[in-house]
Amino acid sequence: MSFQTMNEKIEKHILPIANKLSSQRHLRAIRDAFISLLPITLMGGVTAVISAAPVTEETTNGFLLAWASFVQQNSMLLNWISALTLGGMSIYVCIAITYYLTRHFKHDFLVPAMLSVCGFLMLVMTPQQLGWDGKVVEISYMDGKGILPAILISILTVEAYHFMRSHDWGRINLPPSVPASLSETFASLVPGFVIISGYVAIFAIFHAFDTTFPEFIYTSMAPSLQAADSLLFIVIMTLLVHFFWFFGIHDAALSGILAPIRDGNLSINVAAKAAGEALPHVFTTPFWVYFVAIGGCGSLLALAILLVRSKSKQLKTVGRIGIIPAFFGIGEPIVFGVPVMLNPYYLIPFLCASTFNAIVSFVLMESNIIGRTFAMLSWQMPNIPGAFLSTMDIKAMFLVCGLLVVDILIYYPFFKMHEKQCVAMELETEDEEE
Repeated sequence: MSFQTMNEKIEKHILPIANKLSSQRHLRAIRDAFISLLPITLMGGVTAVISAAPVTEETTNGFLLAWASFVQQNSMLLNWISALTLGGMSIYVCIAITYYLTRHFKHDFLVPAMLSVCGFLMLVMTPQQLGWDGKVVEISYMDGKGILPAILISILTVEAYHFMRSHDWGRINLPPSVPASLSETFASLVPGFVIISGYVAIFAIFHAFDTTFPEFIYTSMAPSLQAADSLLFIVIMTLLVHFFWFFGIHDAALSGILAPIRDGNLSINVAAKAAGEALPHVFTTPFWVYFVAIGGCGSLLALAILLVRSKSKQLKTVGRIGIIPAFFGIGEPIVFGVPVMLNPYYLIPFLCASTFNAIVSFVLMESNIIGRTFAMLSWQMPNIPGAFLSTMDIKAMFLVCGLLVVDILIYYPFFKMHEKQCVAMELETEDEEE
């Protein structure tokens, strides 16, 4: 099968599916919700780095010892910030998904948001003591472990609210002279009462069986969640994301599926780090950003380095323009400037470079040779410092440098073939102009 034939088949059969995934309202709301959490995750990531002073019993460096002393003296404050940022990720996800779905249905945001938060607090928090003198609740599922319940609660709330409002269930009509805000509140009374009653019933059922909604979900889905943090899953997802990207389908098309897994695992790792326990997960957002996609999807920093020294004027120009963005994880100038997209010369290295990075990084982290990630600083953080700051393991920096060298070797033969073609075309154009 020729490349042209394969391209035509993909455009006919796969492209419509990918477009539906990227435009499906729930997946789009989930994707946008996780993107909107960047200020929260950034603050949580910075706090996690500050809290992880790299000291041992043999450490004598004055700066590191002062750092560790600061952390010890301010541990309560740092842990509280962590608990309310990455440790409270689920409630922010719930609010954000509710916002994007209500915007899709063109409803006012306030009432559905309050209903979603009410449902989240009722089903995800576990009351321990409810008395006049004080209330004690268990909030351990507010971190990454509560993301799946948060997604379900927000979607169920908005869909139920939209259905009842669009069918005027229990709508109380008020005179036109009544302010619009008050009229909207009365129109939401019955839908709100029905939705909250539903959450009360769900809580009562799980409480009767001495369990909780999140605990039931994670017990039922434990095999699937464990599989999502496996080498096979990571390889399949890496190949799938890059295969779509090669044909012009942005990786955001799959982020509605991958973001809850990656960010949820990151939040759980943060909680484990704060508790001084072993980090349980490898597949997190910083794992993907700093170790897999070195220079953006396709690990294009390697290709950018090759382009800078290209014999082709066109490729050298693209390389000089694209190498700085690639250094900060932005590969689009290379993807569309070379172009890499739909270029048969680059299909194999585009798929293989990041997949190789994923395999090596996963194996080394799973074997505890390289520290696992627990902090996400920024999507645009360069890979080498990002690898260190996300793990606080100096070996992670050397790993990324080694992966970059191998990525260059993977791209090199395919780059040379493309370069040869470009140089020939440039010489032919010059001859014609003469």
